[in-house]
Amino acid sequence: MKMKLVGGAALGLATMLVLSSCGSGDSGGGADTSASGGGQVTLKMVAADYGDGPGKPNSGETFWKGVVDEFQAANPNIKVDVQVINWNDIDKQVATMVQNGQVPDILQTGDYSGFVQDQLLYKVDEVLSPNVSGDMLQKFADFGKVDGAAYGIPFVSSARAMFYNKDLFEKAGVAEPPKTWDELKAAAEKLKAAGVTQPFGLPLGQEEAQAESFLWMLGNGGGYQDASGKWAINSPQNVETFTYMKGLVDAGLTTPNPGTKDRKTVWEDFGAGKVGMVNGGPMSIPIFDAAGLKNYGVVPIPGKTGALDTTLGVMDWIMAFNKNGHAAEIKKFFDFFYTGTAAQKISDTYKLLPVTNGGIEKLSGDEKLKPFLEALPNASFYPFQDPKWAELNPAIKQTIGGAVKDDPAQVLGELQKTAEAAG
Repeated sequence: MKMKLVGGAALGLATMLVLSSCGSGDSGGGADTSASGGGQVTLKMVAADYGDGPGKPNSGETFWKGVVDEFQAANPNIKVDVQVINWNDIDKQVATMVQNGQVPDILQTGDYSGFVQDQLLYKVDEVLSPNVSGDMLQKFADFGKVDGAAYGIPFVSSARAMFYNKDLFEKAGVAEPPKTWDELKAAAEKLKAAGVTQPFGLPLGQEEAQAESFLWMLGNGGGYQDASGKWAINSPQNVETFTYMKGLVDAGLTTPNPGTKDRKTVWEDFGAGKVGMVNGGPMSIPIFDAAGLKNYGVVPIPGKTGALDTTLGVMDWIMAFNKNGHAAEIKKFFDFFYTGTAAQKISDTYKLLPVTNGGIEKLSGDEKLKPFLEALPNASFYPFQDPKWAELNPAIKQTIGGAVKDDPAQVLGELQKTAEAAG
């Protein structure tokens, strides 16, 4: 899922672990003397860049140097050599490394499952102490399993909530943020009457239309699949949802031509005070801060009959390769990362969320993050474990925005046919 906003995928998907207050416990793990022979061991790590690239203050190189320096000071016999690669290139470069037999010890990226089939990874319980793995959000950790065994460790996650401009709400005479669709519509009508050009920001452009659509589907008990795992894109609930959204668009209560608008553009408009309400994530906050917008609130996303108690969950992964036999050293590094200051620094630096219960507790005092944190343990996910999703997702991005311009049933019906024919 690659949570990078610029040059990656979804900074959006990302968040971070701020981990627990619990100590590292038996951080050394078992007695894997491996290749160390009692001397220094070098761990090769490859990581994705969540920042703005080399030389930038938030670059991955800068972040990991701080983590590694602190770890090596506490563990002088373990050296960690980190190579940071941008999201556009990391999958290809790692595939080449694997093909050439030059696998890293640790990889942090958007997916792990392809390496499990080739038996390249340690199981999680071989490289992570029980007190650390036990603190992971269960729904997230479960997605790290293949055939019942865990190989992927949740690294960062993301969630969504609704932002609203308090000054515009006051100007328009809207007393409370909406909890239902009809309340959202009523608020949008008041905002429009007060001169707000985009009462509700609705990005259904190709960048991440699948996310905005999914949030609205969840509000009506819908989704891309039904409870049995069958594709249900054109379900009655989803058709009703997009018909309602189309009504908002036709009434001029949203971003104009939403099918052509990407989320970053709409978030920038919200930061500029042009948008009354918009769905977003922690990764939206730096955009609003850069624009100087301060007086805004964050609430759960409205649904048809009430606010959602779930949210879109997205996550990236960290994993350990077994070729070099460095399980004990990797375990020390992972335990250090999750129980020390590194996880907190990721949250601070990249405005991401925790994947642990301890992390949620640590951030619980941050009012802006509270709605995201509260929804995170009950998050809903894309059906990315279905092999057809990889083929279907691009089609959704390209065409689902048309469902609020043309006939919703027809547009969703075409996507349903694509889903059933995929693979």
